Amino acid sequence: MLERRYASHPLAVKNYNTEELREHFLIQDLFVMNTVKLTYTHEDRLIVGGITTNSEVKLEVSKKDMGADFFFERREGGIINIGKGAGVVSIDGKEYELNCRDGLYIGLGAKEVIFKAKDAANPPKFYLNSSPAHKSYPTTLITLEKANKVHLGDQSTSNKRTINQYIVPGIVESCQLVMGMTILEPNNMWNTMPCHTHDRRMEAYFYFDMEEETRVFHFMGEPTQTRHLVIANEEAIISPSWSIHSGVGTSRYTFIWGMCGENMTFDDMDFVATKDLR
Repeated sequence: MLERRYASHPLAVKNYNTEELREHFLIQDLFVMNTVKLTYTHEDRLIVGGITTNSEVKLEVSKKDMGADFFFERREGGIINIGKGAGVVSIDGKEYELNCRDGLYIGLGAKEVIFKAKDAANPPKFYLNSSPAHKSYPTTLITLEKANKVHLGDQSTSNKRTINQYIVPGIVESCQLVMGMTILEPNNMWNTMPCHTHDRRMEAYFYFDMEEETRVFHFMGEPTQTRHLVIANEEAIISPSWSIHSGVGTSRYTFIWGMCGENMTFDDMDFVATKDLR
């Protein structure tokens, strides 16, 4: 099941109402049992997906949707299991077990990809980002423990957090996909503030580990034309290269970020002073 989203110009977005913002940028209902849910955005042609299963499900796409015989024919991908239950990803017959918050990089050329549950009563939830690729790099398992840790923020500004870098240069080789997970410390609610843009790549955020009543106010738009979307648990947001991407929650949460585009340098950002936001 693949949904398509088109790129948006900042001059158009400044006039969007709430419903239009949600229609163009918010991705909901990612996890439907034994179904592969995919959203294809023309922002650097990233694909955002969710797969949950209590048995097994194969990653299959039509020739019409992808213009390819199989999903990874011209793509690479990153997966993080956010479910409480362990899961298995079978790549051309080789199995990789992912416990909660473990990640997997899948290189170009992988033909048969099957997602499996270890325990039907406790299914995994695989969150997927995929971008176009030009070279095949090895499929690699990245546990949460092996992810590179970057500690940022401060308790006084409510943004103390740990950035877990799964797919970044020096950890896992990829063509353009960069991916990781940010975990906020208790009693911290802000992410990516002070905010920034990065003109050479887009980004997608996926918010999870939220209580039923918790909401994140995700801020987007040009720094002088900010907009916001109210996001519930296990929802994702598409962030164009020209947009800020910052948020604050009504309580603590975790999020996965994925980037693709021309530049893989993590700190290639254009920072925006908070006093300049409008």
